Amino acid sequence: MDENEKRLQDKFTQLKSYLDNNDKKRFRKTYLDMHFYDQSTFYLTLNKEERMTLYSILEPDEMGDMFDTIEDETPEIPMLLKEMDLKYAAKMLNDMYDDNAADVLEHLDKADVDRFLEEMPKNDANNLRGLLHYDTETAGGIMTTDYVKFHEEDTAAQAIKDLKQFAKTAETIYYLYVLDNHDDLVGIMSLRDLILLDDNDTLGEKMNSDIITVNVDAEQAEVAQVFRDYEFLAVPVVNHSNKMVGIITVDDVIEVIDDEAQQDYSGLAGVSMDETNNDGPLKAASKRLPWLITLLLLSMITATLINHYEGLLAEASILAVFISTITGTAGNAGTQSLAVAVRRLAVEEIDRHDFLKLLGKEFVTGFVTGLVTGVSVFFLVGIWKHNFVLGMVIGLAMCAAITVANLAGSFIPMLMSSLGFDPAVASGPFISTLSDLTSVLIYFSIAGMFLQYFVKA
Repeated sequence: MDENEKRLQDKFTQLKSYLDNNDKKRFRKTYLDMHFYDQSTFYLTLNKEERMTLYSILEPDEMGDMFDTIEDETPEIPMLLKEMDLKYAAKMLNDMYDDNAADVLEHLDKADVDRFLEEMPKNDANNLRGLLHYDTETAGGIMTTDYVKFHEEDTAAQAIKDLKQFAKTAETIYYLYVLDNHDDLVGIMSLRDLILLDDNDTLGEKMNSDIITVNVDAEQAEVAQVFRDYEFLAVPVVNHSNKMVGIITVDDVIEVIDDEAQQDYSGLAGVSMDETNNDGPLKAASKRLPWLITLLLLSMITATLINHYEGLLAEASILAVFISTITGTAGNAGTQSLAVAVRRLAVEEIDRHDFLKLLGKEFVTGFVTGLVTGVSVFFLVGIWKHNFVLGMVIGLAMCAAITVANLAGSFIPMLMSSLGFDPAVASGPFISTLSDLTSVLIYFSIAGMFLQYFVKA
């Protein structure tokens, strides 16, 4: 246990004792002095009775600060909200940042969402309804409407004065967004730039008009790429009329990058990202079975192909020894190529020219790795079985199988991406099974051509 974990454990023990003894004053002081993330961690360790005591101690806005840090996909969230008093929960949600509150509400039934929104001020409820309207994996789905905006005629002195008011509710004040009389976004200014201005300078005179924005319908992966490229802390979101509708902050993009990585990993493993630790065995099995059944059907094609070459195996049973070696190595090569292709597609756009260039590169890479592996297995089998013709067959098959698998591992995800599908769907198990099929076909085709030589050798 590291020092931080020990510190938290001691703090949690102390807080529990305050709750047990109903020492509200000491509990409030200790709890509110902690970081919001530590508060939420402690909160999630409590039982219902302890949580009900907590609600009586903390104000809704204090609960909202803590709830902002809880992952919206935490399974207990619907239950936690329902156990709170309706007005208390609605006030807490209203005090949260709009994007976080919307993320929480997305996991509730529509009837429960309506109940909470009805308890909020009309304008705040409408803001949340607007955010709930957007697809969760678009810029609109991850943006917040809590941002700092001014008009181009505002002076620096007035902006600084108003900023003190905005800072209470804005998610970030590091960037100021400048609008014209039609509420179109025309400029941006950092907080540092603002405080260096003379009092009478207008924002329109000093703002930066070269604005990087994202469209409200942009995919979240595109948004993440903008943050990678420009290293922003926040990016403005505009609609198709260039009206500013919100901002996306770097903390939300970190979550996006994490989600994208999990999706890619799940796709490569052929499992559902929706599976959680709370899923029972039957539910978990139901999420894994579709891929397994699909791959089983594909493997039956491979088995049928091997059966087709039954006569060849009868004449040279030694061939059966190396089937798994060739298919396994080709499958590993295909999975490597797949992982590189999916990563490349996640960080850069690939046009037709790049597509062909990358395929050519992967073909050469596959051929080189296949050639080296094939030569190695040629000597190993030749020495082991005292039969260098057999070694040549295994080596040629290995070289060809790896080259094809490497090409398929790159071609399939890039093709899927160009057709608008998630390239991670071309999972590792799928590529491995496809490699088995092509490897067996290549192996027995080459073996059939040289059968008379290595059987007699």
